[in-house]
Amino acid sequence: MDLSTILGIGAAFGLMLMAILQGGPLSIFVNVPSLMIVFGGTAGNTLVNYPFSDVFDAFNVAKKTILYKEQSINNLIVQLMEFANKARKEGILALQGAMENINDEFLIKAMQMAVDGQEPETLRNMLNTEIEYIQQRHEKGANIFLSIGTYAPAMGMVGTLIGLVQMLQTMDDPSSIGPAMAVALLTTFYGAVIANVICLPMAGKLKMRSEAELLTKTLIIEGMQSILSGENPRIMEQKLHAFIAPKLRESTFKK
Repeated sequence: MDLSTILGIGAAFGLMLMAILQGGPLSIFVNVPSLMIVFGGTAGNTLVNYPFSDVFDAFNVAKKTILYKEQSINNLIVQLMEFANKARKEGILALQGAMENINDEFLIKAMQMAVDGQEPETLRNMLNTEIEYIQQRHEKGANIFLSIGTYAPAMGMVGTLIGLVQMLQTMDDPSSIGPAMAVALLTTFYGAVIANVICLPMAGKLKMRSEAELLTKTLIIEGMQSILSGENPRIMEQKLHAFIAPKLRESTFKK
């Protein structure tokens, strides 16, 4: 579970709620027409731009902003080095038994391809193709939230214009100015909150998660290609260490 996402959202809404309550009851920030304009208009625009299935998938992907277990790159490198040593001593077929204790489906697929006798370059090309499609799916999910973050403030402005028109047409009735002005201001407020507190930060987190996942998968490809090529373990380790910052590198060889 990603505590930074939970703490960030909690802090943003918590501080806004405290500020609202300092000036009056929360009920003054609840306006049904404004909610209808912003949420209804944003949902409609999103469905015009994207198929329903893509929008549904994007909200499933959004769970990764909270329910996410980060994989240690160093641990993965150590694991790949163990596989390399095992393959050098017992042969590439010895990796078949090692797959039983692995949870990473991409790593299992790479090892199975190696055990099946794929050439190093063929393995790289096939897995790189899979990475490209994974990247496209991830980008689609992040882009949907970016789009929602664009539509929500725009619908807020539409609601503001509606409220202003209603207010100007009823200037002779002071009792109607307040509700019309509430629609005008609260639609902008709702749109800004949806965009800047929820959707845009969520899109940024999804992009970061995607980059981390693709880095891990690229490292797996490099490692398995080195294993298939029978590369010297020290050279292989140096190659894999290029994926992480120097201060985070831990050698498996005793100095």
